[in-house]
Amino acid sequence: MTIKKILITVVVILLLVAGVGLVVGPTLIDKSMNVVNAHTSYPVSDRAKQLHQSLVVGDWHADSLLWNRSLEERHDFGHVDLPRLQAGNVSLQMFTTVTKSPSGLNYEENSAEANDSITSLAMLQRWPSKTWNSLTERALYQASKLHAAAAANPDDLVVVRSQAELTEFSQRRQSNPSLVAGLLGTEGSHALDGELSNVQRLYDAGFRMMSLQHFFDNKLGGSLHGTSNAGLTDFGQQVVRKIESLNIVLDVSHSSEAVVSDVLKLASRPLVVSHTGFKGHCDTPRNISDSLMQSIAQQGGLIAVGYWDAAACGETPTEIVSALQYGLSLVGEDHLSLGSDFDGTVTTSLDTSELPALTHAMLEAGFSESQISKIMGGNMLRFLQTYLPEN
Repeated sequence: MTIKKILITVVVILLLVAGVGLVVGPTLIDKSMNVVNAHTSYPVSDRAKQLHQSLVVGDWHADSLLWNRSLEERHDFGHVDLPRLQAGNVSLQMFTTVTKSPSGLNYEENSAEANDSITSLAMLQRWPSKTWNSLTERALYQASKLHAAAAANPDDLVVVRSQAELTEFSQRRQSNPSLVAGLLGTEGSHALDGELSNVQRLYDAGFRMMSLQHFFDNKLGGSLHGTSNAGLTDFGQQVVRKIESLNIVLDVSHSSEAVVSDVLKLASRPLVVSHTGFKGHCDTPRNISDSLMQSIAQQGGLIAVGYWDAAACGETPTEIVSALQYGLSLVGEDHLSLGSDFDGTVTTSLDTSELPALTHAMLEAGFSESQISKIMGGNMLRFLQTYLPEN
């Protein structure tokens, strides 16, 4: 074989390897980062099964749109897809869009200047090139995936953007209990690319919940895991006012305690903490103080408990229910909700199809059926019926 032929052969092999990497690589990353611990089937009594099927089940936080995994097909990895949502009797699923994540991510301290992992992931997953340098475009692209899935599966998935659409969904679900409502939220308002006008762009794309920070400080203020511990900036105040003017739900997950305090003073509408635990129950850097949680509840807000160790200090249904029991005592049954953080690079001990086990664990712990109904999704439904835009 001539040198020229050898070089051509090597180039072809490298291109083939690169092509395989583009196809296989994202799936391997997804599988390694969104893990369900191996476990035997959880007990679910007949009473729990019957109760669970009667519930409105809602989840305030899943990052499933970040991944190339199809929402429409059932998978044996990750946490959420449409068939598993239906198997878990989930009515309401908030899909949150991750747009930036610092390399070396941790719960203690991250620099906003650290290399961004989502840029590499976007390229590897072959997202449109306009997403490579724009966080707003990343949010919009992920939103388009949900809209496309709903358009392709109109009997299984609808995107809800208003009180009117939520009412229509609820009516349709009475005769079609497999119908799921998807809602859109941001994971941090760095998704605005520093432009206030992008709040309107995200609203027009269907976003109805926005959080302010993620794992790093941004133009709006400090993160719970950033370097400054700062409160709301002037720009952050402008964004909060704009969010409220559009009747977008305001999420303070990952925000510094100073930001949360500032928002509580500024906001005219109740807040949501979309995925969290309680500091008094699980003393980790992921959770804000109990006193702030009580202030959020006192202003009519909701606290959504997560399913992973850093939030709940446990991952099994029984351990998640332990966090809910603490929250019940701290803020009361009208202010508790669920916020899994599924597909958010967390390890859990269940996926969304296994939520009947959570209902069973709550019954076993002594929760009343009324309390279970509120926490599993009734509070989320009530909140959205009140605070989404009317039309």
